[in-house]
Amino acid sequence: MAAFDTMIFVQFFVGLFAAVNPIGIMPVFVTLTVHLDKQERNRTAYTAAIAVAIILIVSLLAGQMLLDLFSISLDSFRVAGGMLLLSIAFTMMNGKLGEGKQNKQEQSETISREQVGVVPLAMPLLAGPGAISSTIVYGSQYPDTWSTITLITTLVLFSAGIWGLFKVGPAVVKFLGQTGINVITRIMGLILGSLGIEFIASGMRALFPGLS
Repeated sequence: MAAFDTMIFVQFFVGLFAAVNPIGIMPVFVTLTVHLDKQERNRTAYTAAIAVAIILIVSLLAGQMLLDLFSISLDSFRVAGGMLLLSIAFTMMNGKLGEGKQNKQEQSETISREQVGVVPLAMPLLAGPGAISSTIVYGSQYPDTWSTITLITTLVLFSAGIWGLFKVGPAVVKFLGQTGINVITRIMGLILGSLGIEFIASGMRALFPGLS
């Protein structure tokens, strides 16, 4: 396996940021917590960040085991994950803020849940299929101990960043406005789409060496 270096660290972090798009999810967070006071809203942000870290770290550690269980090669999963990232990216480039990650049943259940930090914020809005797929791909591609520790550190820092963004969510949403949020969402969608194409191209080259 290739050695894990700083650029891979940066690529993983940027890819996660694009897949999760926490800035685009901020208006959803503000809407779901509008009835809460500042302390409860901060607690919800903390809960969402912890849940995201747990979900993605478990995906990182158990991803290869899951692939082996179903006899799925990393390259096949990389192609499928890239297609999924592309699908999410197209939705984001159309200016969607998160409704594409949450089906109607999940939206209706949200109303009756007191704790929205885990559902729907952490899952499926933040730690959704795109973020999980990306995490499994990187974890399977760099399975050595040092790389795993580095990836876990990245996930912890990323989750801490989500917590910080959500703490200032109302102020950021007010400052950027709907137009600003839409612009950032489309830019993140473009980055995510590029990452998805990289996943697909890399997987296809390994599955079909004649294409190289």
